[in-house]
Amino acid sequence: MADERDEPASASTESGRLDMPFVGIPSFLRAPIHTDLDSLDAAIAVLGAPTDEGSPFKPGSRFGARAMREHSLRFVSGKGGYYDPQRGRRFLEREMNGAIVDVGDADILPTNLPGTFDNITASTRGILAAGAMPVVLGGDHAITFPVVRAFTGPLHVLHLDAHLDYMPFVHGMFHTNMHAFRHIRRMSHVLSLTQVGIRSLRDSEVMHRDARADGNRIVTMDQFHRLGGEGIVGALPRDAACYVSIDIDVLDLALVPGCVSAEPDGMSYRELRDLLAAIAEQTEVVGFDLVEVNPLLDVATGVTAYLGAHIVLEFLGRICEQPRWIKKFDERVARRARRPSGAGKARG
Repeated sequence: MADERDEPASASTESGRLDMPFVGIPSFLRAPIHTDLDSLDAAIAVLGAPTDEGSPFKPGSRFGARAMREHSLRFVSGKGGYYDPQRGRRFLEREMNGAIVDVGDADILPTNLPGTFDNITASTRGILAAGAMPVVLGGDHAITFPVVRAFTGPLHVLHLDAHLDYMPFVHGMFHTNMHAFRHIRRMSHVLSLTQVGIRSLRDSEVMHRDARADGNRIVTMDQFHRLGGEGIVGALPRDAACYVSIDIDVLDLALVPGCVSAEPDGMSYRELRDLLAAIAEQTEVVGFDLVEVNPLLDVATGVTAYLGAHIVLEFLGRICEQPRWIKKFDERVARRARRPSGAGKARG
């Protein structure tokens, strides 16, 4: 007689849904979808910025946000966060119980890139006004300009990339993915710009000269290997507000087949992970983006989109384990508990 423990459980005896990764609407980490920013009540808001009109070579990164959302479902098992076997503990246990929401995508206006950028800025401002931290999924790297533009308080920008994205404004070109950080450096609230992982032979000498003249800190891959993550973030003030922009091509070319601008001699995943952990520990991350995942170029398993979702997940885990985040999160929970029954949602 078969052991009754071998019998499959009846659906009627199961509680809740199984929700396999291929089931349901693919919000990021299966977070609640909340597109009304005026009533947003969350600690973390995931925003899509699915435009690649700033890409001068091959298009396709406009589909990156959707692909990363789909692959993020592979990390969801119940509502208990995720378990890291190497560290022997769970992360995002509280955040994945409603504190993370997916606010959908900024509205994209084909051929009207300034209008699209205005929409991205407006969406990011709505998230910030609600007291949430924006996590933005690109799209190409041009989208970082309108995102950073939405902030008003002083911040330091960390740019992780194979390229400087510091092209001069020539030939009437202003909004490609090669111009974003020239725009950002000119913003009055941006106190510093640190550009890490730089190695591309396609960047011009003029771009390097201008970036250094503007006071940027450029960390090439050789310098990165000498300094390490701690050496890089150690130059920033402790607990300083920091915005982080992650181009997937900061990783080595072999790891990111679904990236049109991939370059050799990039970071390993471990190197990027440890750098992001150091950033989370040393600074107060007030927002971040991940860009340049191109599903049209990816292999059949979608490894680049999966890797993008993996980076976002693990960086969030490291941010949310910091004492400064835990304190802020507990204060938010206390405010919600004090809210009168039946009262409208309070922001923050």
